Amino acid sequence: MKQKKSASILRKFLLFNLLVFSILGLFTIFYLKAVQPNLVKKRIINHITIINNTSDHLERLNVNFDKESIKTFLLSTRFLFQSLDRVQFYNDEGNIIGDTNILDLDQSVFTRSDFVIEENIDGTKKESKTKTGKDLGRKNLEDESLVKSAILKKYQDDPIVLEREINNNFFVSTLDKVKINNERVGYIVVTEQANDILFAVEERKNFIIRTVLAVALVILIFSLFLNKYILKPIKFLVLFTESIKAKADKPVNVDKFFVRGDEIGKLTKSIDEMTSELQKRTNRAETFSTDLAHEIRNPLASLKAASELLDKTQEQKEREKLFEIINHDVERIERLITDYSQMLKDEASLSREKMKKIDLDSIVRGVMEDFNQNLSSQNKNININIVHKKRNGKGCFVLGIENRLEQVIANLLDNAVSFSKDSSKIEIEISESKNNFILLIKDEGPGFTESSPQKIFKRFYSNRPKSFGEHSGLGLNIAKNIVELHKGSISASNRPKKKGAQIEVLLPKLN
Repeated sequence: MKQKKSASILRKFLLFNLLVFSILGLFTIFYLKAVQPNLVKKRIINHITIINNTSDHLERLNVNFDKESIKTFLLSTRFLFQSLDRVQFYNDEGNIIGDTNILDLDQSVFTRSDFVIEENIDGTKKESKTKTGKDLGRKNLEDESLVKSAILKKYQDDPIVLEREINNNFFVSTLDKVKINNERVGYIVVTEQANDILFAVEERKNFIIRTVLAVALVILIFSLFLNKYILKPIKFLVLFTESIKAKADKPVNVDKFFVRGDEIGKLTKSIDEMTSELQKRTNRAETFSTDLAHEIRNPLASLKAASELLDKTQEQKEREKLFEIINHDVERIERLITDYSQMLKDEASLSREKMKKIDLDSIVRGVMEDFNQNLSSQNKNININIVHKKRNGKGCFVLGIENRLEQVIANLLDNAVSFSKDSSKIEIEISESKNNFILLIKDEGPGFTESSPQKIFKRFYSNRPKSFGEHSGLGLNIAKNIVELHKGSISASNRPKKKGAQIEVLLPKLN
């Protein structure tokens, strides 16, 4: 099954931000569309309040709703409409009876605009006219009939609202009834220049645009930072691991990331250490396989030769001898395969097991007792004992894996027993230095004939006496690997004054 190609983190990040921007854009559009109607609504509420207050004043002052009375009312109460551009009064039949724009007064008292409203109350548009007496008179005559029909056609006891732009100016007009003594007597049209509404909407629009651009710039800068300092190094690390996997001659160079003290630097070091360890394990496995093949080749050759001679030999003694050789070679091959398989399992499990505080003295004592019991059951007269020297009496505590250290002691004792004769002794000496505990396993065997006894820790070391044929040659190598895993060391030498060999193990003290 073909694996689906996944998008990069940067692409996912940008797509996510694009989605967020799209959603915010939709909300922004809805918000901007709602801003102006809400601001206009507030202005209309104010207009209705003015109309209601005017109705209260008319009722309180007993003003008749006719031209002369309204004109006198406007002159005496002009302060009520100072914030407005135009106020028109219509009777119940729709005829105009008052208009702040046609009073014979200073028009600045009533208006902040230089233009007459360019649209009738019924929504019909007119050409823009500058306010002159002639124009105003003609316009009022026209409005009188048009508003009459508009009132009769459109007004249904609810305010009529008009919004329009005239010569780059925005106007809001509100028409509502006038009630005196709970009886409708006419209508008032309030007109106000509302450019501030457009300014408020534009200001909000500009603010949102500036905010979006600023956020987009921040995201762009962050994306560049993300790509350069995080994603690019990760990409190099991926290429590095792939080159290692492909066994490239020149793997991708990631040395420049080692100097970084952040998580990327730590990750780089961790991956490099991991790949190095994997390479070591791979190399060891390849070497193991080569060595195993070499070790198996000799018993196989012997096995083949013995089987060929077996068909040609008729004497019973010779046949028994050949059978003995065959059995010995088969057992040898079996031990090699078993020990090799176990060693590979140990290599894999050692890295997973956790170390803890353990008593080295207790481990040595337990293994020694098991060996003494086995030797006694096999009627072998070999005695193993423990000797303590220069001990502080506080115990031999180390940080380690208990069953692995047991395996080390068992392999070393097994090696010592293999070279020991009947009626001989094996001594386990436990002492300590400033930083380490020292295990010294001494036997009374022939000792080492090699110029360098350290060769015995090599895998499948073959320079052994015939009596060592019961072993695969992997035990001491396994012991060495386990000791080194515990940050210790192991060495071999001949005993200085007595016949025999000794193996020394140093394990760090647990502080």
